[in-house]
Amino acid sequence: MHALKFDWNPITGIDIVGNFKLHFYSLMWVIAFVIGWYIMKRIFTREKIPLSYLDPLFIYTVLATMIGARLGHVLFYQSELISQDFFSIFLPFKFKGGFEFTGFQGLASHGAAIGVIIGMYLYQRKYKFKPLLGVLDRVVISVASGAIFIRIGNFINSEIIGKVSGDFPLGVRFVQDEYYKSEIIQLTGIPDVQKAYDAVTGNPQFAALLEKVPYRHPAQLYESFCYIFVFLILWYVYSRTPKRDQTGFLFGLFLILLWTVRFFVEFFKEPQGEEYINWFNLNTGQWLSIPFILIGLYFMFSYKPKSAVK
Repeated sequence: MHALKFDWNPITGIDIVGNFKLHFYSLMWVIAFVIGWYIMKRIFTREKIPLSYLDPLFIYTVLATMIGARLGHVLFYQSELISQDFFSIFLPFKFKGGFEFTGFQGLASHGAAIGVIIGMYLYQRKYKFKPLLGVLDRVVISVASGAIFIRIGNFINSEIIGKVSGDFPLGVRFVQDEYYKSEIIQLTGIPDVQKAYDAVTGNPQFAALLEKVPYRHPAQLYESFCYIFVFLILWYVYSRTPKRDQTGFLFGLFLILLWTVRFFVEFFKEPQGEEYINWFNLNTGQWLSIPFILIGLYFMFSYKPKSAVK
């Protein structure tokens, strides 16, 4: 079973100029949004909704997702940035300890979910072709597909890593998570960061450094794999069952499926951020997931549109 264990030490992007770099994580976000646009276009075409509503929906979704995800990360996991490096909250740069282009890092899915709901509320106020829940029932299908790629991006970045896997047959050594950039340069004596990381996994001289890196659960891939089924289930219910016409049902199903996956995968993850909590052996991500699951149950089984109430 040793073949299921491997070292993960990839390049995380392509150098453009100076400190600017095209991060593969950012590319995963682009792919997620583009695929989401095509899914929504297919839905609009199927339901004979004018495509003039599609591009504004895309813009609202992108802005709501990114702003919500970033603010959610700061509020739930890294609130110290508010006082220590405020402008890094909104800009793709780090200012504390020296100016550095970082890309947009630190994005929380719980914040993204709240952001999308608020964004769709604002969108529906301007474009009234469907009620708010009708819009959410369709948008969540695209969101579920996008979540697949975001977690792949986290894996590429060696972030949101899993707990030590021990004797479990599947394990990954995240070299770039174990050793910081300045640390790996100091330990290897190689001034180029990527070459220093590569030396750890490819040069027997630094085998001792690699041996210190534990095998961990690839929790990002567990989550991404599960989201494939979340998307497929939502698409099947939408395209093959009459439940697509039950207002709020798909939105509720999405909340239950996605956050149940998140709840259980959290058991395999290391704690995130300095604002970590552990109540009754449940962590921050799990406690934040529970309200979404409960809301999903309400919309699936209890919610009645006003027009349907007699």
